Amino acid sequence: MSTTQSERLRELLEPLVTSQGLDLEEIAVDSVGRKRVLRVVVDSDTGADLDAIADVSRALSAKLDETDAMGDVAYDLEVGTPGAERLLTEHRHFVRATDRLVKFQLAEDGELVARILKVDEDGLDVEVPGVKGRKATSRRLAFPDIARARVQVEFNRKDKKDMKEEEEA
Repeated sequence: MSTTQSERLRELLEPLVTSQGLDLEEIAVDSVGRKRVLRVVVDSDTGADLDAIADVSRALSAKLDETDAMGDVAYDLEVGTPGAERLLTEHRHFVRATDRLVKFQLAEDGELVARILKVDEDGLDVEVPGVKGRKATSRRLAFPDIARARVQVEFNRKDKKDMKEEEEA
């Protein structure tokens, strides 16, 4: 049986989030002055738009109101998605980060910045950008070799749609 409040909240709220077509990524309860803040992070393979966030927020709020999961102390509910530089910890996170630039902390080989090309059950195929005019190189990373991975923000990133339009022009 779960003993921490976060685990109890996860057991209570995860089925509701899942029924909305989203994954429950994180739950955190923080104290801010006299109030508490319940932060719920959700996501999906196609992303979570504002309407989906609003729908799940209303559903979670109603569920919390009908239970005593947060106790008698006032709290604020904040529902959102992972940030732009999210930490990749689950297989689905790597799948969702396909075509994104990621900074890997490798178990033995230091750091590597590369674009995820393909993800399977054993690891990932990545493309390491070329430096100073050199061509990009491909590399295979097994999941056990990855100590930590975080998506990098790219301000001038072109998505597949933009690249396809350039090729047709």
